[in-house]
Amino acid sequence: MRLQTLQKSPLAAAIALALLGWQPAAFAQDEQADDTTDESSRVVIDGIAPPRLAPQRPPIEEIVTLGRALSSAESLVSERMDDSVAVDLLGADAISRLGDSTVAAALRRVPGLTLVNDKFVYIRGLGERYSASMLNGAQIPSPDLTRNVIPLDIFPAALVQSLRVQKAYSPNLPANFGGGNVEIRTKSVPDGFTFQFEIGSAFNSETSGDVFTYTGSGDDNIGSDDGFRALNSDIIGTINQFQGDVGITNIASTLRRQDTSLTLNESIAQATDINRSLGLALNRDLQLQTDSASPDVNVKTAIGNSFILNDDWEVGFLVGATYANAWRERTSIRRDFTFPDLRRDTEVESTRNVNLSGNLNFGVKYLEDHEIETTSLFLRNTDDETAVRDFFNENREIPDGFGFRDIRYEFEERNLVVHQLRGSHYLGEDTRERLGGLSGLINWLPADTHITWFVSESAARTDIPNRVIVSANTITDPVTGLVESSAIALDNRAADYGFIDLDDEVTSYAWNASVPITTDKSAIELSFGYQHDRKSRVFQQSLFSLGPNSPGDSSFLAGNLEDVFSDSSVMDPNNDFIFAIQGTDNQSYIAATMTDAWFGNVDWTWNDKWRIAAGARWENYRQAALDWNPFGFSAASPQITTDPDQLALGTFQDDAIYPSLAVTYMTDWWAETFQLRFGYSETAVRPDLREITDASYIDPITADLVDGDPSVIPASVSNYDIRGEWFFDNGDNLTITAFYKDIANPIEFFATAVSDTGRGREIVNAESAEVVGVEFEVLKDLSFLGDAFSPFFVQGNVTVQDSEIVAGPRADAPTNPIRKLAGASDVVINTQIGFDSNDGMHSASIAYNVFDERLYLAGRNGDPDEFEQPFHSLDVIYTWYPTDTMQVKAKAQNILGEKITIERAGVRTFEEDPGSTFAVSFQYQFL
Repeated sequence: MRLQTLQKSPLAAAIALALLGWQPAAFAQDEQADDTTDESSRVVIDGIAPPRLAPQRPPIEEIVTLGRALSSAESLVSERMDDSVAVDLLGADAISRLGDSTVAAALRRVPGLTLVNDKFVYIRGLGERYSASMLNGAQIPSPDLTRNVIPLDIFPAALVQSLRVQKAYSPNLPANFGGGNVEIRTKSVPDGFTFQFEIGSAFNSETSGDVFTYTGSGDDNIGSDDGFRALNSDIIGTINQFQGDVGITNIASTLRRQDTSLTLNESIAQATDINRSLGLALNRDLQLQTDSASPDVNVKTAIGNSFILNDDWEVGFLVGATYANAWRERTSIRRDFTFPDLRRDTEVESTRNVNLSGNLNFGVKYLEDHEIETTSLFLRNTDDETAVRDFFNENREIPDGFGFRDIRYEFEERNLVVHQLRGSHYLGEDTRERLGGLSGLINWLPADTHITWFVSESAARTDIPNRVIVSANTITDPVTGLVESSAIALDNRAADYGFIDLDDEVTSYAWNASVPITTDKSAIELSFGYQHDRKSRVFQQSLFSLGPNSPGDSSFLAGNLEDVFSDSSVMDPNNDFIFAIQGTDNQSYIAATMTDAWFGNVDWTWNDKWRIAAGARWENYRQAALDWNPFGFSAASPQITTDPDQLALGTFQDDAIYPSLAVTYMTDWWAETFQLRFGYSETAVRPDLREITDASYIDPITADLVDGDPSVIPASVSNYDIRGEWFFDNGDNLTITAFYKDIANPIEFFATAVSDTGRGREIVNAESAEVVGVEFEVLKDLSFLGDAFSPFFVQGNVTVQDSEIVAGPRADAPTNPIRKLAGASDVVINTQIGFDSNDGMHSASIAYNVFDERLYLAGRNGDPDEFEQPFHSLDVIYTWYPTDTMQVKAKAQNILGEKITIERAGVRTFEEDPGSTFAVSFQYQFL
């Protein structure tokens, strides 16, 4: 079988699906209406605008003022009030006001949410695996190499109309629900002509002067490699020729079988040349360079319009694009807990980040009852990293005067392509009249019966065409540890090469029907629907090495990288370079999931006082994940195992019903509208696809060796919520929420035994876990303090919670068998003081965000736990509106200069300074 036969082939997914014997959500009326409305094109000047409410709800007035950020904070209150379960919403205006450039950064403003690694959202103290993400109601793939969850930093805030965080489960959502569900709603077709253009720049205090870099490709400016870094086809051909073993001994044996006239010495000489020529096929332009860091460049533009064709038909479009290019340099320091002054690891990393996005929307409306819209979305996020890491360990400590150095070059390109088709249909009077003779088929349905549906096809691809780590030995100052000189390591793995490719594809479609029934005192909405999600993932990692084994004269290793790894140096027999395949036969895998679900819900409002929503979701979930060895060429070393026991371990099926209940009491106690909500539900949290293989991998964020476990099963979650909401007639609101989660078989990482110089984690089912907490949220206009304070308002939230996990028998000797959940903070605070001038020409915000310490890594065998320390983020944003169509914005982020720090029993084991960022932008917008 030829190398890479399965890569990017439907056969990969078909194998996984066949193992299980497989055979070939929408929102309520008010939510769907909001989804298709571009709030940025809605102009209401200091007046009263009725919100979009379901028929059974009493009308509630909303004050909307053009250009005031306080009103933008209120703009999504109506949807939140009308939802049958507890939700939090963040609109495009609020995101823009606070200057957040990505969805991940914006979500840290939501109550109970914390941001980890600048990309993953923790909801109510539960890790990223407990937080699901959707795009316009559909499942989408993840470009993250080691996680199924979507890194939310890849979504530019410019594409977002609103963010919806649902913390209480309802049957229209997938049952894979733990902390909550994040729905990203992209901008849609506007009501009229709109044009927007924005340009901006920024710089970071830690990125000044020269940064590390290296020779790249001609397409690096657009975040893509033009093939310069790609794996050479000669390497693939030679590996195929010699059946996956390119060691000198096997090559020589193969040559002698093919040509019996060859002597042993002749075959070894030819085999040595063939092996070294493979080294020539690697990209060895490895000279470390420096360059001046240019300021950030950010460009955004969008244009859209709608056209009324006649009394019945309306069409529209929206086209948008963004481009961002930024340099960042960060210095991170790690220290050994036991010997922090002797064993230290310092890495200086320069990263060039390129972000590209494009969106294209088309929409058509008929009779105001029917709407169909398409959304096509392209996202590219690329990190081009150059890093120099100097470190000491138990083999070489600082006083020895000798150390180690790694020079790393890594280009990681992540692409996401989404195509969606969505429809919304009301069977109203106009529709019934137009149907003519067919109207009898639907006259038995109540008026305003509503049907929604979507079809979504999406694909994510992550490509690391060439990750190179060059190892060196250093001579250092025995007091300070500073490097005085270095030489490439005398090792046949002096240069490690990695070629990594991930393809993740998702097909998702669903429909939902809701039927309203109204009596004198009751309003009932019956809803039911179906959803299908299918996902396939192919991950391939090919690892090679090149280095001198036992050269006759090692002095050449002190030269420049370009000389040490030059053609003549590699082919020189005296240098004894060896090319080898590294890794194990389980570092690549193929995986697939398929879910079919039916759901139903009864939403009953009685006497405008009580609302009861009860429903259930039935899901048939199937999953398969198999190790894949692309270098397998025999029955003894196959690409895919044929062992029935191993195949059985790689599959899982779950068929269950997930109930939910939401009760709301509505009155005017202490406010114009008061709602007291109670919610209960049963859900599940499933392991990532990679975690159910026995593959081991290096986590790119933590640098830990991570072991999978095919025996891991989904966790079961019982969710309880009580929320009180006060909405005042002047736009102020107050929310208090108490929540409790009881988790059986929680999926958690635990430390494992590894070498003295490394750290390891394994994924296991713990015995049980609990999370309990309270959230407070407030929006308050300060005009009650006097006329001078009328332009000011305060908005913020505080979450206080506690978590506990019982490790159980599967964990490997944990120091604390009962401890907090990883990543859970006891206190999270988000607040801002806002200002909007009375003349509408100025607005400003001071935003503060902090989380309490959170568990980073649990200790093992008596070692203390490791905690990430609080990070106090203070941002200031100012916007000037010189005209109705222009705005100038300036922002300063992390002005306190906080550092990211991790401590273990009082010893600072990690620190990194992200620096302060200062940005300015100009925007022209015509509505």
